[in-house]
Amino acid sequence: MSASASSPARVIDYARELIARRSLTPEDAGCQEWLAARLAPLGFHLEWVRCNGVTNLWARRGTNPPLVCFAGHTDVVPTGPIERWSYDPFTPTLSDDCLYGRGAADMKGSIAAFLAAVEDFLAARPDHPGSLAWLITSDEEGPAVDGTVRVVERLRARGETIDYCIVGEPTCAQRFGDTLKNGRRGSLTGRLRVHGVQGHIAYPQLAQNPIHLAAPALAELAAMQWDTGSADFPPTTWQISNIHAGTGANNVIPGELDVVFNFRFCPVSTPQSLQQRLSAVLDRHGLKYTLDWELGAKPYYTPRGRLVEVLSEAIRTTTGVVPELSTTGGTSDGRFIAEVAREVVEFGPVNRTIHKIDECVGVQELQQLAGIYRFTLERLLDVR
Repeated sequence: MSASASSPARVIDYARELIARRSLTPEDAGCQEWLAARLAPLGFHLEWVRCNGVTNLWARRGTNPPLVCFAGHTDVVPTGPIERWSYDPFTPTLSDDCLYGRGAADMKGSIAAFLAAVEDFLAARPDHPGSLAWLITSDEEGPAVDGTVRVVERLRARGETIDYCIVGEPTCAQRFGDTLKNGRRGSLTGRLRVHGVQGHIAYPQLAQNPIHLAAPALAELAAMQWDTGSADFPPTTWQISNIHAGTGANNVIPGELDVVFNFRFCPVSTPQSLQQRLSAVLDRHGLKYTLDWELGAKPYYTPRGRLVEVLSEAIRTTTGVVPELSTTGGTSDGRFIAEVAREVVEFGPVNRTIHKIDECVGVQELQQLAGIYRFTLERLLDVR
């Protein structure tokens, strides 16, 4: 069994095919149709889940356990100012041993590596034990309400479960192979409106400035330690993302202050406990306010098990790097998949350029990534 790079030229060609499709979220731009046209001849049964302009693909080959699933997204974030790119973001370009283009690292490169790995694996073992599946969405970079979660709802309704799921998110921090994600923190957003009394700025005694009223409370919230984390999760954090008040005039005390903030929370804290503690601070400062909450993501966690062990072995064998387990970073669709999957682990390229101008991925990274995915398939499906 070898974890060497799988079909180096082919994985780059596949990545270029995908990058060239302008799939700005929630558009798929034909990416999944292109992928489906390659999966169908391999014996995958294709199932489309389309909802409110979002395209989702569930493809499965086989009915026996264990079921190994590759998961990812074809949608990408906007490019930003195109004139600042070195190359057109939707014209995949090879330069200095890197492939440039929007989605190169996040995460069309991983999908290309999935495909090369599956093709090579099936060419060698068309009669393999177990089953293979793909879960691909075009609503990961957007609201994520009509994407992976819709497929998971369908799987749950018919009692279909996944044994091992590999999400191709770009997880590596500095060097390819250095990080596996085996969980993510939750996301809880609050929209706070502090009520004051508008008035002339020269007569503050006739007004109540909500900025002045809220400032001590906001300072206290910013300094709070919400929890100390755990052995597997970093501590919960609280950050203001948006703040606004005023009419635009320089002689008017505003009547209201709007603040948007977010908790990234580990399982040590619950949404309810965080809401209660924050409201207690606002109440103690005597603020008049309205507050709306939105739970964007629940935390999920996969303990060290077979999937982590096999992926770690594949990474060490291929790159010589010992990966670190991490639950840091933003949210991912792993949070939805964990509801129907026994083990969920994320692994993909270096994330240094994701969402940036001149997003790129190393050519060798993609070639090694395909080899790692194939090695993992071989081990999980007990191919000797």
